[in-house]
Amino acid sequence: MSAVEYQTRFGSLSNYEKGGVQAIADDVRHYAFSNCFDIAAHSKPYERVVFGQNQVYVLECLRAEGSSPWYTCAHDEFALVMDGDVEVHVVKLEAAQTVPDPDKNGAVQVEGPPRGARMGWMRLQRGHQALLPRNTAYQLRSATPGVVVLQTCKGDLSIERWAEICQTA
Repeated sequence: MSAVEYQTRFGSLSNYEKGGVQAIADDVRHYAFSNCFDIAAHSKPYERVVFGQNQVYVLECLRAEGSSPWYTCAHDEFALVMDGDVEVHVVKLEAAQTVPDPDKNGAVQVEGPPRGARMGWMRLQRGHQALLPRNTAYQLRSATPGVVVLQTCKGDLSIERWAEICQTA
């Protein structure tokens, strides 16, 4: 009996291969195969494109390029850099700028420049993850195009493009 060989290939925004789903005894329209690099390659900077969902929880793909708007959230979020070199700047917001409804899902843009204590910044590269704490403002910055996956809840800024990212045949 011979051993099966598997090869792991890491993609990047400039070099990826879009895959697919092979359904055995079902309809492939029930499955989404989405490639964060392909999504980012076809997105505007900092669009929050949903590519995975479980109830209110979503994975969003962002094309990191230039500086994002300042965002805040009533719940924690996680950012995972899949490609590139991304800075995350964080400010502990004054109560007047936090999300008024603690049950509101998803990120919102901070109105005006963030007011509060600067908490510092993180430099993230491929494979690095950062916690984006609730009631803080964060801004992503990237000098060159990169890819960030956010684990968050579906909100007003979440963009759904299922017709573009779902395999249909």
